[in-house]
Amino acid sequence: MSKLRSSRNRTLSLAPAEMQALQDRLPTVQGPLKPADIRDRIFCADTLTAIDHFPAKCVDLLILDPPYNLDKDFQGSKFTRLSDADYLAYLESWFPRVLRLLKENASVYLCGDWRCCAAMYTVMSRHLLLRNRITWQREKGRGSRTNWKNCSEDIWFGTMGKEYYFDVDAVMQKRKVIAPYRQDGQPKDWQESAEGNFRLSHPANFWDDITVPYWSMPENTDHPTQKPEKLLAKLILASSRPGDLVFDPFLGSGTSAVVAKKLGRHYSGLEINPEYCCWALKRLQQAEQDNSIQGYCHGVFWERNTYSQQKKAAAAAEPGIQRLSKRTAQTQG
Repeated sequence: MSKLRSSRNRTLSLAPAEMQALQDRLPTVQGPLKPADIRDRIFCADTLTAIDHFPAKCVDLLILDPPYNLDKDFQGSKFTRLSDADYLAYLESWFPRVLRLLKENASVYLCGDWRCCAAMYTVMSRHLLLRNRITWQREKGRGSRTNWKNCSEDIWFGTMGKEYYFDVDAVMQKRKVIAPYRQDGQPKDWQESAEGNFRLSHPANFWDDITVPYWSMPENTDHPTQKPEKLLAKLILASSRPGDLVFDPFLGSGTSAVVAKKLGRHYSGLEINPEYCCWALKRLQQAEQDNSIQGYCHGVFWERNTYSQQKKAAAAAEPGIQRLSKRTAQTQG
């Protein structure tokens, strides 16, 4: 049965007929695939069995969001928490096989939480040149009376080799200037504008500007571990060029593919759950009409709760610059 939702709830939903029509469009993996076969396509298949059929050396950016080492039910597909050694063995069972798809200058991002940290570091450092660990603030989280509230996750960054692409200018952070300092009467290292006083800052490896999708956001789905579009936008803009291929073998509800499409990249992905695949296909359809990304406007990433300033900046932007859409106007922050 479909869930009853309030009129303001914008969580994606599909009628049974639409779900069936989308599911009929999903390709399967039945043999060796060529690069043209996987570009801008989502496959409903188990990564552990399908990945060896994918073509080698065709992917520019690999985004990995596998099940964390937790007891989690993905609508009937359950992952059971393992020992640290067994979780590392699980990563090793597919990680090197996925790397076969990458070009020599490709980049890799691997998502996890504190329980996965040791295994993630080990598998990344074994097979890649480890570059950094990003920690992002996940403002949602269940409180505890006997422990610290868990409200952050990690993303490990590595590259196939010494040569790789990284565009720092594409991921600048626009921050409010609390104490505007002037030199000779002029702003020093900040800009005075109609929407306020801001400074463009280089991105650090701690991100506190991410909003986890919730019911009033058009990107929201019922996926239990959905990543925010803004989070993926930072990875994709920094580590890929327009036209590059972004691959995600644990696609979930399709966020990496949707963001890649919105930002002018090609996408490809694997997801074992047919319903999640249909959600991804529906979101890709919606991206053709609305390519906005919450918190990313006028070519920069904004802090939370700055929608009014973003709206002013978008209105003043030249034609062709990304503008805020009516669909995101109620949820931007």
